[in-house]
Amino acid sequence: MPDSAQFDLDTYLHRIGWQGERRPDAATLRGVHLAHTRSLPFENLDALGGIAPSLAPADLTAKLLNSRRGGYCYEHNTLLAHALEALGFRVTRLTARVLVGTDRPESRPRTHMALLVEAPDDPQPYLADVGFGALGALLEAVPLTTGTEFHDAGRRHRLVHAPQRGPLPMWVLEAHRPEKPAQDGAAPAEGTDDAWEAQYAFTVEPFEQRDFEVINWYIATHPRSPFSRRAYAHRLTGDTHLLLDDRLLTETRADGTVTERELADEDEVRRVLDEKFGITVPPGLTLLGRP
Repeated sequence: MPDSAQFDLDTYLHRIGWQGERRPDAATLRGVHLAHTRSLPFENLDALGGIAPSLAPADLTAKLLNSRRGGYCYEHNTLLAHALEALGFRVTRLTARVLVGTDRPESRPRTHMALLVEAPDDPQPYLADVGFGALGALLEAVPLTTGTEFHDAGRRHRLVHAPQRGPLPMWVLEAHRPEKPAQDGAAPAEGTDDAWEAQYAFTVEPFEQRDFEVINWYIATHPRSPFSRRAYAHRLTGDTHLLLDDRLLTETRADGTVTERELADEDEVRRVLDEKFGITVPPGLTLLGRP
């Protein structure tokens, strides 16, 4: 029996608050995608504890839907893939190279998971991704096409092609950096507008769930992986993006206003995860003080 046949769609839709249509069309895809991003937090606490999180449908349901936990890209996008397949979409699982901090796709391994989604009566495929733990993440699925700027729930994205290095085109998702608000009546800083930043690069060949089980284990357990070395969480609340990186809490509003605060200690980090992110820290897990 395929995994999607075992998936509890009712529990998923209830958890994300989706009360719209249950049909495989673009409106449902965008709506479910946005509801997921607004409801389920991103976090790496299993990896921080040296555990590769399970990607089995029952375990994803227990963790992300029935408890006060979140997950990282493999969990979120596997969960979304099962939901979309249960709704009647065709889903291809993709791998991507994260480009934040570099402009050379070949310098990064394929460690991110994204989805290519097709509806039965729509010739246009969509890029979907509810598991990119960054401010430049998609909020809604966007058509797989170049030359168009997408406004997805207030964020701005576009897809471009990188120089082709193999038989398949290399796609790059770019996010627009919000213009920083002027301070004390001054003009905005030069160069803050019209700034596009590469988020990740991908091709559209399919990867299987077994591939992600290997990648998931590596990212969760390798001692040099950032996910195994420090607490990392993000969540969308209203018009504010919350990011916790170790003990640094950053709040970014839709207008570009950024507030940063260093949390005092382990107790405050736990309290912030509970109150602001809706995450209950697993018993016995130490969040701070890692090399």
